[in-house]
Amino acid sequence: MFVAQRFLDQPKPAAYRELNAQHTALFADERDGLANSANMAALLYELLPDLNWAGFYFLRGDELVLGPFQGRVACVRIALGRGVCGSAARERRTLVVPDVHAFPGHIACDARSRSEIVVPLLDGDQLLGVLDLDSPLDSRFDEDDARGLETAVQLLLAHSDLSRLLA
Repeated sequence: MFVAQRFLDQPKPAAYRELNAQHTALFADERDGLANSANMAALLYELLPDLNWAGFYFLRGDELVLGPFQGRVACVRIALGRGVCGSAARERRTLVVPDVHAFPGHIACDARSRSEIVVPLLDGDQLLGVLDLDSPLDSRFDEDDARGLETAVQLLLAHSDLSRLLA
């Protein structure tokens, strides 16, 4: 049985090292992409402070479709280039948004969200989807979060078969 270990009293780089060690342990004996992405969303939501949403959108055709998540009911489909998720997917780069209400074309799935970070899931040049985290706090995310979550995404990709989640 896997038991998440709290690490809130550490600086962010050390906390992400611990979090990603927990991801590695969580994925150790499992290749199913749905199971691993669901557990990753749950672990992020449980251990990272000040989140109100953590989850995935997977690419299907020319849009992102809701995958496993923790938090309130979410938008189901997001066009590439639309909102923070669609923009990060189209640009194929991590976006850190300190104030989502100042982001052009922001999609308000939860009015409580104030800041957001979106990390694309890239297998080489192929876009598979995005990891999306929202916070009710302004400027919750920074470059330490970006680096830590990019590493987490690489662990997910290395340990998971996400092919059945894509169409």
